[in-house]
Amino acid sequence: MQDVIVIGAGMAGLTAARALAEAGRKVLIIEAKDRIGGRIWTRHVDDEAIELGAEFVHGRPPELWALINEAGIETWERDGAHACFEDGSLNDCSGEMDEMIDPLEKLEDFAGPDLTFAEYINRQQMPPEACAASIGYVEGFNAADHRQISVMSLGVQQKAEEAIGSDRNYHLRGGYDQLPAYLARRVEEIGGKVLLSTPVKEIRWQPNRVRVVTQSDAFFAAQTVVTIPLAVLQNGAVKFSPRPDAILQAAELLRMGQARRFTLLFRERFWEKLRPKHALEQLSFLFAFSEMPPVWWTPHPEKSKTITGWVGGPRSSALAELDQNHLAQRACASLARIFNVDESKITSLLEGCYTHNWGKDLYALGAYSYVAAGGLEASMQMTRPVANTLFFAGEHTDVTGQWGTVHAAIRSGQRAAVQILSAD
Repeated sequence: MQDVIVIGAGMAGLTAARALAEAGRKVLIIEAKDRIGGRIWTRHVDDEAIELGAEFVHGRPPELWALINEAGIETWERDGAHACFEDGSLNDCSGEMDEMIDPLEKLEDFAGPDLTFAEYINRQQMPPEACAASIGYVEGFNAADHRQISVMSLGVQQKAEEAIGSDRNYHLRGGYDQLPAYLARRVEEIGGKVLLSTPVKEIRWQPNRVRVVTQSDAFFAAQTVVTIPLAVLQNGAVKFSPRPDAILQAAELLRMGQARRFTLLFRERFWEKLRPKHALEQLSFLFAFSEMPPVWWTPHPEKSKTITGWVGGPRSSALAELDQNHLAQRACASLARIFNVDESKITSLLEGCYTHNWGKDLYALGAYSYVAAGGLEASMQMTRPVANTLFFAGEHTDVTGQWGTVHAAIRSGQRAAVQILSAD
């Protein structure tokens, strides 16, 4: 018999478990996958730490930075030049990206009623090029469908990002997986347990008593923290008896965003030798909206030989069914056009393509969450405990406007732990 069962060993679950264990609770974490971390997953290839999921530290969120510093992890600030591929030409565009963000900054004071971003853009009567750029940014950054995402949520998000300085991005040297590994060690050192490769089938509960049923066993506790990803919660893969209807109805007002990302590892940073030389020697982001994928980035200023391709939102369906070999072929062809070099030269330098299809992952079913029009209060509703027995956490339950981020997951885990400890 446990005091608390935490379902999910992502950052929300590990954060909640650590806080509860430190407060003297007997804690068991049950994780469906054979690893911890959730949508943080780092592949270590020689001296490269290749991220398959979360990669960036956006700004200076205090909860995340406190954990980074506690774990003693070295960070790099991502900077460098931005390049744009337009009309067959590649140019430095480091000072031109504000145009895509301008419409979002105007949303900070949007008073409603709520609209989809598509409806909002139509009302603004923007020039076609500016409209396409803004849609591309919203869908790419939020992994969202602009025909569904809430305008009011974008305004809240913009304010939240400015508050933590998210125009500056950082990277964990050695891989993001150091954070969940650190938390898991802390949980186990204090006496908590982590059980892997154990998908939960059903949560049967009554006030102050929970039975968590897996394929081969059942576990009992007084309370549970449920951190399964939004889309898995929505599709009913985990059954609740009885159903927490208010929570599940709120979840339906949120959406799971879709994205496709992959990282190419080369024998050398061939792009540094090309023109425009200044932009490519210090290349950080590369935007090629006529190509697929439309966004690329390097880990500059780290001396990595990788470049990552990204597409978010509905456009990601074009790459959704491709395996890593076909992704690599298509990516090399696209990079050859962008850099105006022979495709054979790029493919001859390629050492590997690394990816994970989160949309096909049964324990994720997508990249990260966003708010549908009319759903701004849904996350707050999901934070309300059910009979002081069921507590829900995860980035989709964040109430600070930071949906989809690692620090949102951390905040939600801390909040759930405080709620349990305050319920005594």
